[in-house]
Amino acid sequence: MDTHENIKRLRKLRGYSQEELARMVGYTDRSSIAKIESGGVDLSQSKITAFALALGVTPGQIMGIIDEPDPSPLPSNVVPLRPMKKIPLVGQIACGVPILAEQNIEGYIDLPRHIRADYALTCKGDSMVNAGIRDGDVVYIRQQSEVENGQIAAVMVDDAEATLKRVYFDGSMVQLVAENPCVSPMVFTGQDVSRVHILGLAVGYTHIMG
Repeated sequence: MDTHENIKRLRKLRGYSQEELARMVGYTDRSSIAKIESGGVDLSQSKITAFALALGVTPGQIMGIIDEPDPSPLPSNVVPLRPMKKIPLVGQIACGVPILAEQNIEGYIDLPRHIRADYALTCKGDSMVNAGIRDGDVVYIRQQSEVENGQIAAVMVDDAEATLKRVYFDGSMVQLVAENPCVSPMVFTGQDVSRVHILGLAVGYTHIMG
């Protein structure tokens, strides 16, 4: 079989939808997988390796150059886990030091490979409780300096520790809004807008049971 046929066959064997497989290998939508499975896209070696990791086989099996038996279908009581990767868990962020510098990293945690995040932060306090994010939860952050209006982001104001807030822009004004009615919005206008630095977009979180 050709590479595209093997990808389609193994995806169905694993029970993944095209959308799920797209996320696992770094595509933004299912149409990319549909094109690949139809033979309309030539894959680079790195993408073949990504498909192999996601589907639990070797790159040779994906390309059809190694004749090995397909993995047996799993019984209903066994659920395959998605491939994982490790990302840094960042603690207190030092002023003027890149966020992923060694002195900022407390350790590493596992994250499903299909989620695009660069590091994680531990949430402190209850300012985001109405968004489901509680004190002690781990929030996964994709490093970027801009976010869309209303998105939740990791933000630094002046030299303070990073905070997690919804970010709103209105002309020359920036508001950092908590998901807790007991916490007042932080409003910055004029030159004070320069005090606000977007560290990254929040893309997921994990409850830490205590």
